[in-house]
Amino acid sequence: MGLIKDIYSVSFYEKFGQAVVEVIPSFNKQKFIQTIYEGDFAQKEWKDRMKHTTVVLHQFMPQNFPEAVAVIDKIIENLKKNSFADGNLAFIFFADYIEMYGLDDFETSAKAFVSITKFISCEFAVRPFILRYKEKMIDEMIKWSLHDNHHVRRLASEGSRPRLPWAMAIPFLKKDPTSILPILENLKNDSSEYVRRSVANNLNDIAKDNPEIVLEIASRWKNHSKETDGIIKHGCRTLLKQGHPEILSHYGLESTNIELSSFQIKTPVVKIGDYLQFHFHINNKNEEPKTVRLEYAVHYKKAKGHLTKKVFKISEKNYSPNQLTKIERNQSFKLITTRVFHPGVHQLSIIINGTESDVLEFELID
Repeated sequence: MGLIKDIYSVSFYEKFGQAVVEVIPSFNKQKFIQTIYEGDFAQKEWKDRMKHTTVVLHQFMPQNFPEAVAVIDKIIENLKKNSFADGNLAFIFFADYIEMYGLDDFETSAKAFVSITKFISCEFAVRPFILRYKEKMIDEMIKWSLHDNHHVRRLASEGSRPRLPWAMAIPFLKKDPTSILPILENLKNDSSEYVRRSVANNLNDIAKDNPEIVLEIASRWKNHSKETDGIIKHGCRTLLKQGHPEILSHYGLESTNIELSSFQIKTPVVKIGDYLQFHFHINNKNEEPKTVRLEYAVHYKKAKGHLTKKVFKISEKNYSPNQLTKIERNQSFKLITTRVFHPGVHQLSIIINGTESDVLEFELID
């Protein structure tokens, strides 16, 4: 599998340039490609290559923004005719074009987002518009949540996430997300799983700063439909991992008379690159079946010596009375780009319906 930045290749620009020529006969494809590769293009990473493509394309487009948007619409239609699939990440520079050059033209840009997002998602590009126009932009996104195209509906929920990963945060929505709740209400029973998952992710973002709002929504949406129940469960995943009492109660997850025994770390010394191995027994000592959400927490040692907890889900299922079950797990300490491991004493605990057990220690070595 190649690097993501390599989607921007000579072959890509040749095909794209030809599609533009078919829309704008005066477009100088060779000059466009030559300009793309001027300077340090080879050293640029994916995002910089994408931004660079936006800037170079702008040099060849009408300088009047509404005219440029009209041309982009025609180019996209031609790309579709030439069998370029919707959602091709390479074309995210179309969304970026609106973000870079359309911020002062709200009306044109809002229409452009609706058109372009059907081809390539505009969830990142709408963020500066929310920051600048606030309620005006959110009102537009509420309209999008009622659109007949699922890509546009998803843009309403995904673009308005207070904490969208890899994107600029929206501080006023982190503080008070009330204005975007109508979007989620409109989409709580959407026919598209793609949209419903986005609604859940938006709720999960809100839960990190305003758990009481998500708890109220969970209570109000409960049993509305199977799909909505699924949204709530996925949207409350952070609260569940945090062992938030109200959400545990919402799902009837009580730890009374759920017994943990024989908790043991089989590899008390773990080398970076290997696995931590552990096991334990769980027993439902109640007289009726109980739903048990099983998780474990690794308390990672950080560079400054303190510990940081990360929770991993094992399962959530019904246990019959006096059902004794052995659980075995391996936790990887293989090197990954998203986590740095620090040698020293770490800790491990089991979490039963939000209640954390006593911790056991293990040592991580180089």
